[in-house]
Amino acid sequence: MDLTDEQIDRYARHILLPEMGGVGQSKLLESRVLVVGAGGLGSPLLLYLAAAGVGTLGVIDDDVVDLTNLQRQIVHSTAGVGRPKVESAAETLAAINPGIKVIPYKARLTAANAAELISQYDVIADGSDNFDTKFLLNDACYFAKKTLVAGAILRFSGQLYTFKPHAGDDLPCYRCIFREPPPPGEVPTCAEAGVLGAVCGMIGSAQATEIVKELLGIGDSLAGSLLVVDALSTTFRKIRAKRDPACPLCGDHPTITGLS
Repeated sequence: MDLTDEQIDRYARHILLPEMGGVGQSKLLESRVLVVGAGGLGSPLLLYLAAAGVGTLGVIDDDVVDLTNLQRQIVHSTAGVGRPKVESAAETLAAINPGIKVIPYKARLTAANAAELISQYDVIADGSDNFDTKFLLNDACYFAKKTLVAGAILRFSGQLYTFKPHAGDDLPCYRCIFREPPPPGEVPTCAEAGVLGAVCGMIGSAQATEIVKELLGIGDSLAGSLLVVDALSTTFRKIRAKRDPACPLCGDHPTITGLS
């Protein structure tokens, strides 16, 4: 697609990048990304993807904005307390970039709707805050052969992953690393243990960067590695991760053959 004069001005700093240029910006405008969760990770992720000109953003979340969210969920405002998060987020994103399309889904991602939703998008972003959704999303993306860029945060720490086992025999899925959800209560939630709001911004903006790279096919993919961030010690560790032959989803003898 040809960029308009307004788009050339808006995305001028992208177009100056040799790795992107006008062709790359046009590709972003034609791309579709689904963000699961409009909370701590989804907020910076959505803001940067919208500002970058990703043409269609889907956002799914069944929650409403609470006052306790505002310390980190920067896509929402005080005036949005009590509103559905997807509506609040869509309004903010439209104000930032009216040239993109935002599709809000006020719902919870389930085994019944995951496959249909995911099939409509190029890259999927996991900004969820519970293990059931993370495992479901991993499985759905695996069967749909969709790239999943996932983040996690707690206290002063964060993790970032890109999963695309469809792109290489040695590339892992989420279950290769974590296998199955931990027992309820074993891992505290942010509501129980707390989280520094700015850490959500660190991981969420890094997710946005990886998604842009995946959409444009530039740079080195994070697939096959995980990034571990400790904000208190200001350390970033990149750890190699390989496919687990015993993985119940993508291993040599899978036992998971569908969504449940």
